Formats: sequence, C-alpha cells, structure tokens
Amino acid sequence: MQNITCRRTFYLLLILAAFSFFPFLGLTDYNTKGAPREAIVAVSMLRTGNWILPVNNGEDIAYKPPLFHWAIAAVSMPTGGVNEYTSRVPSVVAFMAMMMACYVFFRKRLDGTAALVASVLMLLTFETHRAAVATRVDMVLTAFIVLALLQFYLWYEKGTRGVPVWAVLFMSLATLTKGPVGIILPCGVTGAFLLMRGYRFFPVFFKLTGCAVAACVLPALWYAAAYRQGGQEFLDLVMEENFGRFLGKMSYRSHEQSVFYNYYITAAGLLPWTLLLAISLFFLRYRRPAGKVADILSGGWRRLRQMEPARLFSLLCVVLIFVFFCIPKSKRSVYLLPIYPFLLYFVAEYLIWLVKRAPRAWRIFGVFIQVVAVAVITVTVALASGLFSGVEAVAGVAAKMPGGGWSALWVTLPAAVLVWFARRKPKVVDIRYLFATLALFYSTQIVLDGSLQPAVLNEKSMKPFAEEVVAAVPEGTIYSYVTEPMLHFFIVNFYAGDRVVRFQRDHPSEGVLLAGDADFAHWQAAYGASYETELVLRSARKGNDVKDYIGLYRFRRTE
Repeated sequence: MQNITCRRTFYLLLILAAFSFFPFLGLTDYNTKGAPREAIVAVSMLRTGNWILPVNNGEDIAYKPPLFHWAIAAVSMPTGGVNEYTSRVPSVVAFMAMMMACYVFFRKRLDGTAALVASVLMLLTFETHRAAVATRVDMVLTAFIVLALLQFYLWYEKGTRGVPVWAVLFMSLATLTKGPVGIILPCGVTGAFLLMRGYRFFPVFFKLTGCAVAACVLPALWYAAAYRQGGQEFLDLVMEENFGRFLGKMSYRSHEQSVFYNYYITAAGLLPWTLLLAISLFFLRYRRPAGKVADILSGGWRRLRQMEPARLFSLLCVVLIFVFFCIPKSKRSVYLLPIYPFLLYFVAEYLIWLVKRAPRAWRIFGVFIQVVAVAVITVTVALASGLFSGVEAVAGVAAKMPGGGWSALWVTLPAAVLVWFARRKPKVVDIRYLFATLALFYSTQIVLDGSLQPAVLNEKSMKPFAEEVVAAVPEGTIYSYVTEPMLHFFIVNFYAGDRVVRFQRDHPSEGVLLAGDADFAHWQAAYGASYETELVLRSARKGNDVKDYIGLYRFRRTE
C-alpha cells in the first residue's frame, strides 16, 4: 500500500509541475536581452546547419557551450522554427527531471512528507520557478549538477565501488551546458562528503579525479571541433567566460557584487517562504548555549559528523556551493540555483516542525497568502473585464490580458481554495493547513502565470517594435550601432530572423540603421558628415537591451 501511495504521489507531483508550466510557456514575449540572445543561437543552428559554433548577430559566437541550444533547436524542429514556447521547453523539462529525482531521493532516505513538501516548494519558490521558465542555460546546468550529485551519493551507498557512470555523464552534459563548473561542483562536494564520512584523502582524490577526467571526454570533442572553427577568438572567449569570470579579470564588468549579495539574494529567491521564516522567529523559544565556546564548537562538529549521511550530504551541497560562489566577483542569483533543491528540503522540515511548535506563525502567514490570493483575483478580474481600460497607467496591460473566459478559468482555482479556507476554519493548525496554504499559493501562481504576468511583461516587451521593423524591412540586412561592447538589439534580431549586424563591420554605403538615441548621436558625430539619414520608425518606449528609445533610420552615403 505504501508503494502505491508513493507512486500516486510521484505522478501527482508530475501532473502539478506539468500543469504549472506547459500551458503558459508561449504567453510571454521576450522582454529581456538574455532570452533572445540564447534563442538566436538555436535559430542560427537551424538556419545555417552549423551545430558546432554558429555565428549570430553577424559576427558573434555563443558565449556558452551548445547543449542548451541543441535542445532548443531539437524541440523547435517539428514546429518549423524557434519561438518563445519551444525555447523554454528545455528548462522546464530539466526542472521537472530534477524535482522528481530529488523527491525520490529524499523520500527514500529521509522523510516522505518533507520530501513532498520540498518538491512543492520547488514549484512555488520564486527563484526556481522563474528559472524553470527562462530561456537561459542556468536551469539545465542546475539540473545536471544536482543529478550528478545524487548519482555520486548512490555511488557512496555502494561503497564507492566501480565507476559512477551516470554521475560522469551528467557532469559531461553540465560542462556542455555552461563549462567546467559542471564538474568542479559535484566533485568538490562529493570529495568533502567522503572525507567527512571517514574516507582517506588520496583514494578519494584519485577516484574523483578519474571521474572528472572521464567527464571531460565528451566536452573535449566539442571544444576541439569548435576550436577548429573559431581559432584564437573562441579560445579567448572560453578563457574569459570561465576563468576570467571566476578570477574577476574579465574585459568588461559582469555582475560584480559584494560577498553580502549572495545572502540577501538567496533570501529574496526563497520568497514567499522567507516571510514565514521571518515571522516564525518571533514565536520561538531561545536558550543561551551552555559551556565554553570550544566545547560548543567541538560538540557541533561531532554532531555534524554523526548526522545522517543523506542529511549531511544535502547540508554540504548547500554550504559548499554557496561558499564557492562567494569567491568570484561576478555574482548572480541563478549561480546559486544548485543549492535550492537541498536548501528547500531543510526549509520543508522546518515548516512541518512549525506546524506543531509555532502554529501562530502559520496562521499569520496563511492570512497573508489569502490576502495575496484575493488581491490577485481582484486585479485579474478587473483588468480582464475592461474595468481599467480607460486608466492610462494600466490601459496597455489591460489590453494585453488574455480573453475573459481564459482568465476566469484560472481565477476559479484560488477562489475554490479560498472558499475551502473560509468554510473549514480550522481551530488547530495541522499538516492539512500547511498543504491547504500550499494549494492556495499554487493556484494563485497559476493565475499569475496564465493571465496577469504575461500581460504585464508583454506590455514592456519590444516585440511590437520589432514587428514594425520587420514590416518596414521585410528582407535584407538591418544594420545596428551600439557603443557598449557585446550589446546588441537581441529582441529585434530574434524576431527579424538574425538579420541584424553591426554597422562597423561593413560600413555600407546605404541601408537601414537601428540605434538608440544616445548611440545615434554618437554615430552622427563619427559618420554623419558622410551620410544622409531619414527617420523611418521610433520606438514608443525604451528598449529591453539598450535601455534607450530606438530609431530605425534609412541612410545613404553622400561622398
């Protein structure tokens, strides 16, 4: 009976995850520079047939290895081309595979209820949910790193006998997704874990070194083929993106942050559960540690060494990966994604513990989630019904809301859970209250993903302007002028089918030019004496990439 229940829970989680993502992947247009920058690589692969080192934006090679772009291209083939939906599928599939693997791992080795709660939290936590639907390499990289870590733990359970083939394969795929970090993290965490479990240093070192070398074989084949195509330019890019980024010696500033950034960005990434954790601090009983500091530290170390192996392994995954990414100057929230599956398991255990020890914290948080649900329902219904269509500040968002029937369908989900909350009115906070709160937030998130969020993000997207550019220039090259290094009109280039190239590359005698207002002034100072120009289009808002109003100009050389 227990196996049947576990199997049913497994499939229930799978259905919840699929329903949380797949209906909504194509609703949101590209509205940042990162997503079309990755998608255009897959466009170039399909257009040119070069799957090793395709060139996009006229002269750029991809900043990352190609596995993610291969996946986008493969998913997009049956549809006839890359679009917003197909470019997000690889991240979703990777997330779901990671989530289900972690559920099975924690359920078998620690606690079934906590494993279930942790899996649902992965669906509902801000950072993991956002990364799961992004056209970026980070979730695919995270999934392979986490899967490699889990396979290394299975290898430990077998006494480290033989070769952990699956761990080696997942590290290879992680390296083909973003680089050597896909080998460094799993091997580093596993090595520290084995040493803490009493294994000798040199056997551990040589075994993991062998695994790391084996994991380099597949990526080395691509790196060799890419070097044959790209030469020194490719090699310089690899060194900068991997080693230069870590050592803070890049040729351009890249997300440089202080060490404190990782702390508050993790707290933000854990929303909304960070609020419950903060609320609970006011309802706990605190005791001053007894004894000398040295005794307290030695006792803590002893308890750490005696911790359940799976719990110790998970803790090391959180701490060591977090510390690793505190070292480089370049810091981003997505770098810390591999800690979330393990961190959320500990959060899940704490939330279950709070049900008995601090129920008032859960009641306050439950009320907060109810207020959020009511607010989301109210705003969604008001916008979808056209109530705010005459209000200039939100008229654009209201116009982009899905049809009233579509929005009403999603609104019924949190509304039904709210009715359940109101009718049940539990006198005692128990595990059912916890799951009811999770259900309410899950259904509220469905409304956000299916109605409100696409409308808000599409309102700020430059896709309408890109479509105007394509209509004005249906074929041929579109030149661009951007003074900031490595920056392009990524959104326009994607929707134009990779036809945008830098003006400086060709110095053409005539054509059309894309430039932000500030960059166009710079262009006029440098080239204006030799060209006459005519404004064809101007964007209604600042671009998602150059952060300026964009003009499309027709130009012709006068000399």
